[in-house]
Amino acid sequence: MKDLFGKALLDFFNKNYTEDLITSTNISGEDVLPLPYLFRRYSEMPKLEQKALQLAQGRVLDVGCGSGSHSLYLQDKGLDVKAIDISEGAVNVAKLRGVNHVELKDILNETGTFDTILLLMNGTGIFQDLLQVSAYLKHLKSLLNPYGQLLIDSSDIQYMYEDDDGGLWIDTNANYYGELDYFLSYKGENEDPMKWLYLDFERLQLACDAVGLHCEKVMDGEHFDYLVKVY
Repeated sequence: MKDLFGKALLDFFNKNYTEDLITSTNISGEDVLPLPYLFRRYSEMPKLEQKALQLAQGRVLDVGCGSGSHSLYLQDKGLDVKAIDISEGAVNVAKLRGVNHVELKDILNETGTFDTILLLMNGTGIFQDLLQVSAYLKHLKSLLNPYGQLLIDSSDIQYMYEDDDGGLWIDTNANYYGELDYFLSYKGENEDPMKWLYLDFERLQLACDAVGLHCEKVMDGEHFDYLVKVY
């Protein structure tokens, strides 16, 4: 991994901001991911994220922390927060911004226990594909203290397959429609493609049930997205 995401965060933090990240998927064209958005304050966050942060309690694990915005907000509220990310640049930026406890780590290598685990900004993305959801959920369950909770947001992207007449062009013989190939580019460089999973609520609920977890929808977002509490 070239860690273009981390390079972009470091550039922005170091006031070398000249252009944004460009994202695309195998079913959508290029889109701009503005770097300032990745450094947003609580007041600038979507309502789903604000609600998740309101619900966080006890010892918190912020998975895929990015620049550390969620962790910093919770730290300021007096919570004990550990932040992890697989991007070295992101981890460095989170440290520079003042996150007290941040590590370069994949969630599957985490062994601590927590009262709240946050997986935000399409937290199901790290599951990669439908076949791996159970393994990730089992591991996350093992990290929860008694009465602990997972707070996860995702989106049902079925709408991306609608034609102009409202019909769907999903290939029923293909993989699950939420399994995407995700592409990232920055300053003329392309990151290696990665698998990224958008999971509809019903499938997430079924997967949780299968591993002995209860999945409760907390709220719907403004565009087919939703927040769940899993315990």
